[in-house]
Amino acid sequence: MSETVRCALIQTTGISPREAMVAQQVRLIREAAAGGAQIVGLQELATGPYFCQDESDEWFDLAEAVPDGPTTTEMMALAAELGIVLVVPLFEAEDNFYYNTAVVIDADGSYLGMYRKIHIPYAKTYREKYYFKPGNTGFPVFKTKFAKIGVYICYDRHFPEGARALGKNGAEIVFIPSATGGRSKRYWHVEQRGHAVANGYFVGTSNRVGTESTGPNEFYGHSYFCNPYGEILSEAGEEEEVIFADLDLGSLRTTRIDLPFWRDRRPETYAPLTAP
Repeated sequence: MSETVRCALIQTTGISPREAMVAQQVRLIREAAAGGAQIVGLQELATGPYFCQDESDEWFDLAEAVPDGPTTTEMMALAAELGIVLVVPLFEAEDNFYYNTAVVIDADGSYLGMYRKIHIPYAKTYREKYYFKPGNTGFPVFKTKFAKIGVYICYDRHFPEGARALGKNGAEIVFIPSATGGRSKRYWHVEQRGHAVANGYFVGTSNRVGTESTGPNEFYGHSYFCNPYGEILSEAGEEEEVIFADLDLGSLRTTRIDLPFWRDRRPETYAPLTAP
């Protein structure tokens, strides 16, 4: 049985309303499935524009329940129809709290769970603390039909601790959906590749493209897949695009022998890292 999994990332420009954005994502998901993708990852907050560029109460209307909300319900049906795994980031509402969340759906359409973004930024055009409570899910890894996958969302990628936790929890592929522009382009090709090398897994990191109606950020795209050596396997440009990569999960064991970082960890010396 082949251990190669064909994965896809979708990058596009965010629009309103939710129904139009979801229709746009569905079109691109179908394109990915037609290209043979078995696992498809969408960008951060994939049900609309990146609204966190300012503080406006109207955007709380975009928040929805998981898994009973409209987007998760629609994506579960689509995953079952196409026989693919989906990683769907969205704006979640639960018990009067709001989260920047990614939903993971298996290839039979079943809801496997969620990851809630742990690290929440607050900057000039990234006003996320106004909208989101820090996540409380820990760093789950989901056993899908095709691979064990984890999710880390955008600003999270600046913090190596969660990336290590995903490796420790058994991730084979980590999806990092993002909405980023500006100076982050300087290190866009460094951080996620470093996580792949340090932790011995594949990374698929996605971004938006273009300037949206909600603010000045110009999202530069360049979504990519890399292997555990940090080598880029496929990369998008700066327009709407679906990219693919064939990930050989069987190679992970060989890589981890060649790069024996897990063997040489010294966790008994790391306690000070958890101090405030």
